[in-house]
Amino acid sequence: MKTEIEKLIPHRFPFLFVDKIITANEKEVIGLKSFEKSNDRMLTGSFPNYDFIPGMILIESMAQCGGAGVKKAKLAEGFFGLVSMENVQFLKGVTYSEEIKYIIKNIRVSNRLIKQTGIAYAQNEPIAEATWVCARIDKS
Repeated sequence: MKTEIEKLIPHRFPFLFVDKIITANEKEVIGLKSFEKSNDRMLTGSFPNYDFIPGMILIESMAQCGGAGVKKAKLAEGFFGLVSMENVQFLKGVTYSEEIKYIIKNIRVSNRLIKQTGIAYAQNEPIAEATWVCARIDKS
């Protein structure tokens, strides 16, 4: 699964936070991630006594999922980087081994800018939401 994701976005272990893209089209991207203590040890220092996944890692994971979905659907080409975030809210904690489902809506997608909004769910409950913009950062 990660091999497919690695073909879509430049991120690599230990900073690759998408396991699978389920749906990718012009309107929506749906993806999955399950953080595992044994594989994601660099994250365990944030809340060592509670096993919570850091909130900003959830947002990064959601943005990676959105970017991978845009690439999988062949909606944009080039190398994009996260340039802004807005309306970020952390609603509930999530722990290791829980599957996280991202439902992301494409607001604007072009070969220059990608604007998306998404909600992360664990056990069918929203845990985080955000809106973000990615800009093309390669010269092509």
